[in-house]
Amino acid sequence: MNYNCWLRCTNENCETSYSVFETIYRCRKCGELLEVEHDLKQLQTKSASEWRHLFDDRYKRNSWPHGSGVWGKKEWIFPNVENENIISFYEGGTNLFWAERLEKELGLSELWIKQCGNSHTGSFKDLGMTVLVSATKQMISDGKEIKALACASTGDTSAALAAYAAAANIPSLIFLPKDKVSVAQLIQPITNGALVLSIDTDFDGCMEIVQKVCEKHPIYLANSINSIRLEGQKTVSIELTQQFNWEVPDVIIIPGGNLGNISALGKGFLQMQQLGLIDKLPRLVCAQAKNANPLYRSYLNKFKTFESIKAETTLATAIQIGNPVSFKRAIKTLEKFNGIVGEATEEELANAMARADKTGMYNCPQTGVALAVLEKLIKKGEIDPKEKVVVISTAHGLKFTEVKIKYHQDQIEGISNIHSNEPVDLPNDLDKVLSTLDKYFKEKK
Repeated sequence: MNYNCWLRCTNENCETSYSVFETIYRCRKCGELLEVEHDLKQLQTKSASEWRHLFDDRYKRNSWPHGSGVWGKKEWIFPNVENENIISFYEGGTNLFWAERLEKELGLSELWIKQCGNSHTGSFKDLGMTVLVSATKQMISDGKEIKALACASTGDTSAALAAYAAAANIPSLIFLPKDKVSVAQLIQPITNGALVLSIDTDFDGCMEIVQKVCEKHPIYLANSINSIRLEGQKTVSIELTQQFNWEVPDVIIIPGGNLGNISALGKGFLQMQQLGLIDKLPRLVCAQAKNANPLYRSYLNKFKTFESIKAETTLATAIQIGNPVSFKRAIKTLEKFNGIVGEATEEELANAMARADKTGMYNCPQTGVALAVLEKLIKKGEIDPKEKVVVISTAHGLKFTEVKIKYHQDQIEGISNIHSNEPVDLPNDLDKVLSTLDKYFKEKK
């Protein structure tokens, strides 16, 4: 069976279609964003049971390229690319961690953390970038002129693009806001040979520039305005359902910045429902930092209006975005999923991150935002303690070591670091060591 997909305008009054191999991001007729649409009739030639068995048989095996958590579902994601043009680091297949200790502290019966940061470049962005770069390689092999791939980034997108583009031997151009990404995130594209442009602006400013650059040169834009990336990211919802033996959790909480992730999450669940693999949808929660919360503000007025803002500085730098490109997609998704939007202050997100770390995790600040929103929704009674809850952890905590050091050393202004844990400096003296241990164990009683 030759499965197929194409680009379709998201405007229901337009719905113009384009090839997935056109370097296009918005509809030429009405200007709305595009999305990848699949031929459901073709996909429905297999039963739900057949799809489940096929995906389970491929999952984390070594048959190229289907061992990848993304390409194991190739027919649903991007069937139009030839296997020889796929660039994959066997992304996906990330741990769905049972947060047993934290769930007890929060009073939940089931809490799981989908650890998307346990990936090649340390974030969920790998899931979308494998699809976009593979599509680009296919276009180039078919004779299309593409000089380079480019993105604006708060850190994680640039790391993923640089790594996958390097593997494909395609030049990559990275537009970063100067002094607004962590050292770990900055060094990733540098080591992978990308041209890194550190621009004295914020993410929204970088995004404005990179779009204009791509208009003037045959450079393919790799931000989530490019809907091909979202096809890879939607495998998060498919994979976590697969990990639950194809049962759908009750609530899923995901951090939101440029808002492609909440849209992709919903798309995966809707596709599973359309093809009969699941019979219910979860409730989706989008968590934003209070200092970068345009979607939350829109949620407060029931999405009647949406206004971009100037994002303020936040510890959750990866979602420090005030003008998210995918806000219409996100709103449409939340309305379909009885969705909630929550926000977390800097103190709330920092302490939620540190609290989870004390139970054995090592979270990024964006996951701290999601965990803080979870705590608030439990207290408000908007999440039933009996519900099965999944928090999407979007990046590895090792990318944000500086934030954690500052937290535990009480160097973050305006935050009471209630979970701090500084090392104890001692002389080379056994008696002092023993007396310190005695004090420690007494306090633990």
